[in-house]
Amino acid sequence: MAFAIEVEEWVGSVWHRFITRRASPDFPEARVELESMRRPLSVLFRAMGGASGVGVEAANARDLMLRRNLLQQVAGTCKQLPVAWCDASNLRLPQSLAVFPEVELNQDLYRWLALLAAQAGEMRHWARDNQRWTQALLQQYPAMRSRYERLVEAHLLLRPDPDSLPKAEGALERALRQALREPGSVDQFPRSEIAPWPLPMWLYPAENLGVPQATELADEDPDNNLQAPPSEQKGLRKRAKRVEENSGKGGLMLFRLENLFSWTEHVELDRQSDDSENEDASRVAEDLDEIAMSRQRMRKGGGLKLHLDLPPADFDDIPLGEGIKLPEWDYRKQSLQENFVNLQMMLPRGSEPQGLPLRLSPLARKLRRQFEHLRNDPQWFRGQPQGSELDMQAWLDFHVERQHGQCAERGLFMEQRQSRRDLACLLLADLSMSTDAHLDNEHRVIDVITDSLLLFGEALSAVGDEFALYGFSSLRRHQVRMQELKRFRQPYGDETRGRIQALKPGFYTRMGAAIRQATELLGKCPQRRKLLLLVTDGKPNDLDIYEGRYGVEDTREAVLEARRQGLVPFCITIDSEAGDYLPYMFGANGYTLIKEPQQLPFRLPQLYKQLTQR
Repeated sequence: MAFAIEVEEWVGSVWHRFITRRASPDFPEARVELESMRRPLSVLFRAMGGASGVGVEAANARDLMLRRNLLQQVAGTCKQLPVAWCDASNLRLPQSLAVFPEVELNQDLYRWLALLAAQAGEMRHWARDNQRWTQALLQQYPAMRSRYERLVEAHLLLRPDPDSLPKAEGALERALRQALREPGSVDQFPRSEIAPWPLPMWLYPAENLGVPQATELADEDPDNNLQAPPSEQKGLRKRAKRVEENSGKGGLMLFRLENLFSWTEHVELDRQSDDSENEDASRVAEDLDEIAMSRQRMRKGGGLKLHLDLPPADFDDIPLGEGIKLPEWDYRKQSLQENFVNLQMMLPRGSEPQGLPLRLSPLARKLRRQFEHLRNDPQWFRGQPQGSELDMQAWLDFHVERQHGQCAERGLFMEQRQSRRDLACLLLADLSMSTDAHLDNEHRVIDVITDSLLLFGEALSAVGDEFALYGFSSLRRHQVRMQELKRFRQPYGDETRGRIQALKPGFYTRMGAAIRQATELLGKCPQRRKLLLLVTDGKPNDLDIYEGRYGVEDTREAVLEARRQGLVPFCITIDSEAGDYLPYMFGANGYTLIKEPQQLPFRLPQLYKQLTQR
């Protein structure tokens, strides 16, 4: 019996693969992944006039009312297809392209979409606007016409024959073919109940990413949230919706075969279970278009971890005082929204005084020796009336001034003497749930950040510089959390070490609010030089409109505000894609990428040493 079941499952899987391949309109052998072209596409988009705060990300598949052939209906494919779209905050391209049988054509299609998105504005009519943008792009860059025509002719060979379609669909297909060949030549398009086959060279209407999160979940109980680790498909999120709890007990039971639930309609999930991962459930979840969540608790969860557009599981730290109201920059209005964000200072729960872990002791001793000599290092003072060496720069200035008839008194010597380092530093560490990701079998990102904070504290306590340590995360604008690890003028000791080792990852990354509060704290220091360090593993994001360009623009504005107050903001990241957005937020010389995250604990003190010796 078991053998028969295995044979049946094997035959079923073989049939599924066969029928799916036959029904698919793609050319898998020529597939091009977005990840392999993300960086050059970002550069191309911005170089052609695209907004600097917009990054290239993967687009979700979209429901399209297409006419499918018999084979596609049998296989159940082509119900959803990824299409390109953009708005003021997002540029979303298909995660992969296999539209054409040649790799070069698929690569050119990615480039064309990036160019078209840079040219595009607000969409009012899908077909007319795409024609207008295409026409403007070809007029401005005539050299692009040959590549565009090559894409069009290759695509028209793959589109359905208008004569084989019903009258209304055939008329629409002929109009679209003419619009592709001669952009701007078609103004009126026939109506059809069935959508035309997707046009990969055109942009589609934007998806509203912010509204479902902001409206449907805004008033939800903050103590009932879901922790959502990153999905294996980077950049994609599963749609989620709330459903009423229905245990199936009690009441009148009506039995109708067509109302039986399937996997694609409803999945019961235990939102706070720590059980082991259920691989079957994970595979099913990858196929789900929308996941329904109820408040029903199951005695045993499936250990299923999903990346949903729902908030993560809440864990309580200890609040310190009242919340702090902070502004936030809205690039769409080009203005600060006063008292828009609520930031709560907190202490890590469960922290107890602890010593430095033994595994870090050798490196800590090495760093202390390197930094102790900075405390007593003599400094050269220029422009002195007397000294041990001639100040060549001062002498040259004096010589030039005398040649022009000026003879101002100035010191021409340099003197070396002891000096006190007049600087303060605040280190701000990203504690969002992305830091729970594993770097290898033994280390997570949060472990590397924790070790970095510990060694940074050891190094700076040795040199005697004034410094403070904070962590931050967020859950929408009403819950920006800032963990206080060490205040300015507070001694660095076992209490601080215990707080650092009690840190837990969670929530999201509203950088702007954290930077503004750090700027406020650092601005109160009397030191002349003030350094604001940010350690992170990714770009700004949160569950509401803070995703995408909005978060990037707000963070950039917070960095500019810090600079206007005389601070030096600098970002240290382990995100390999940081080059797409950090130069815009922090400037070309305002950040550094640590390519091997395990090196962060050692590199962080060395970077501080370099920054403070400039």
